[in-house]
Amino acid sequence: MSKQPISPFTKQQLLPQEETLEIFRKKGELFIGIPKETAFQEKRICLTPDAVYALVNNGHRVLIESGAGNGANFSDKDYSEAGAEITKDTAKVFSCPMILKVEPPTLDQIKLLNPQTILISALQIKTQTKKYFEALASKRITALAFEFIRDTDGSYPAVKSLSEIAGTASVLIASELLSDAKIGNGLMFGNISGVPPIEVVILGAGTVGEFAARSALGLGAGVKVFDNSITKLRCIQSQLGRPLFTSTIQPKNLLKALKRCDVVIGAVRGTNRSPIVVSEAMVESMKKGAIIIDVSIDMGGCFETSEVTSHKQPTFIKHNVVHYCVPNIPARYPRTATVSISNIFTPYLLKIAEDGGIENSLRFDKGLKNGLYFYHGILTSKSVGEWFDLKYSDVNLLIF
Repeated sequence: MSKQPISPFTKQQLLPQEETLEIFRKKGELFIGIPKETAFQEKRICLTPDAVYALVNNGHRVLIESGAGNGANFSDKDYSEAGAEITKDTAKVFSCPMILKVEPPTLDQIKLLNPQTILISALQIKTQTKKYFEALASKRITALAFEFIRDTDGSYPAVKSLSEIAGTASVLIASELLSDAKIGNGLMFGNISGVPPIEVVILGAGTVGEFAARSALGLGAGVKVFDNSITKLRCIQSQLGRPLFTSTIQPKNLLKALKRCDVVIGAVRGTNRSPIVVSEAMVESMKKGAIIIDVSIDMGGCFETSEVTSHKQPTFIKHNVVHYCVPNIPARYPRTATVSISNIFTPYLLKIAEDGGIENSLRFDKGLKNGLYFYHGILTSKSVGEWFDLKYSDVNLLIF
């Protein structure tokens, strides 16, 4: 009698089985530390009490250093009622697994970080040193620079948001300086019947230029926009919904406009440094008491006569022209800037948790990955590597 061959499988195993897929995403819990900003004249904070409330309600913990929101007019009580934990211990805040800051941490603050911490802050590459990156590497930090995080449409939401504030603020500041009869001409930004309107020249048709033009036109000023990109000039006309004077940056046309204008706003960006568009001779030809607002000063400035000033001493006079060259204009409006930054941070934080942590978020979100410059202590930013002569790795080889 022949024996049946013994099957290595049971009858149950031979039956068709339902397909099971590996689940990558498992919702994670975040523990976020928000320290008090110590940088000069920095009054902003990354999250508003409303944002904290949204995070806490989603099962996350937020630890805030006492007084961190005071500069933006948010009290400890506001944060406490939103569900945040408040502490006076700075080291305790820096020991959290995720740190949110506006300014990049100092070398002393990096010493307080635990190894493998996730740091989300501005990078401000122009103000950094090699030591900063070496300190982050030694702690195996994963760091994201919010000014490099990209949106789905390819724009930089944090930069755009702060540029909107800087553009609107430049007109408000110019209006204030112009009305001061001691340094300005005692002129009003407004279209008053029978009174010739203020002439405003805007250099650069990006986000800063667009919002400066929008505010100046709203106040009734005559606006002239200069930029070497025809596409940007076309865009600004269509965004503002009205025809206005636009021109490429040609010395003859620019000089003619500068001689007549009461306010000139510089918002020209370069790759490494802002190009100098207005020479000292051009500034000399301007009206006595005219106002220069150099928004590009954080990248070197686009006026030859520009020198960095602070919120405490914001102006100086050169060739009878008032210069306002404060690099961090949005910090003048800390509450507005805080709400703006918070609106960008909150959805990203909720998404990181939803994806099951920063690793998965970076895997799925190209825009977030664009903001990454350190991954577990490995430098992933080409621009930082080349700028400071440091070894860097392609992020796509580290995150699959």
